[in-house]
Amino acid sequence: MLRIFITGGTLDKEYRQTDGELVLTKTHVNEILSLGKCSLIPGLEIIMLKDSLFMDEQDRQKILKKCLECDDQQIVITHGTDTMAETAGVLGPELVHKTVVLVGAMIPFTFRDSDAVFNMGFALGAVQTLPPGVYIAMNARIFMWNNVRKNKQSGVFEKIS
Repeated sequence: MLRIFITGGTLDKEYRQTDGELVLTKTHVNEILSLGKCSLIPGLEIIMLKDSLFMDEQDRQKILKKCLECDDQQIVITHGTDTMAETAGVLGPELVHKTVVLVGAMIPFTFRDSDAVFNMGFALGAVQTLPPGVYIAMNARIFMWNNVRKNKQSGVFEKIS
């Protein structure tokens, strides 16, 4: 079976009308899967709903622990894009016998023209076809955990070398 771990990030953010803030109050992963006509029935588990800018080493260790304890060999992790590469760096050396794909969105699912549905579908396809290892799936590209960064100027992920 395939597991989706939810950690928050822009993918799950919503606009709060009272003050104009983007907030994390719930996950939209079920809606994303439904809208994408996903025929898989993955196990879903919320680990946290957090902006990745506020994630720390303890949060990353919690994600790693969940992955290590999980019986599933294929795992997708929703994650904020700002520190996705840092989390992948924690997971990569430890999760060599599972296929783990981190995914996020640049635009919240609840906004028009969000990339969330495409990115989730792309990650679900990737996790089923890639060999064991930790990857980031963004911008219709797959990156190894140890060779990726987010280019904050262009808003896309790219290889380091």
